[in-house]
Amino acid sequence: MKLVVIGCGRVGSAVARDLAEDGWDVTAVDEKEEALGRLGARWAGGFVVGHGMDAEILRKAGVPEADAVVVATNGDNTNLVIGQVVEKRYAVPCVVVRVLDPARAEFYAARGLRTVCPTQTAISALATAVRKESRQEAPA
Repeated sequence: MKLVVIGCGRVGSAVARDLAEDGWDVTAVDEKEEALGRLGARWAGGFVVGHGMDAEILRKAGVPEADAVVVATNGDNTNLVIGQVVEKRYAVPCVVVRVLDPARAEFYAARGLRTVCPTQTAISALATAVRKESRQEAPA
């Protein structure tokens, strides 16, 4: 299985390493060559330096042949545009896009784009933790 990860920060590099350990053929894309260091000294996958909105960079990374693409740059707008291009132009079967803005993530998810919103996940987890703790402290 072929995976392309666009954005090799903390999240993208962790996803790339995790799926590479599961046997996926992984190529990471980042604008900064030093991002390769986040993949570790034993990284055997591919790495392409460039912007994920560049069609030539997407081609070099193997997007046209990819089974999945994860888009996790540091910008919601960039991620959404890349995700839609990869999904529609290259017909990649599984495209997952990180979106930090919960409203924006919900809007695009309602239109069929797979989004992951860590902000909403944090909001839900924090609220649940407070509710759980408050119930434990409440007098019987």
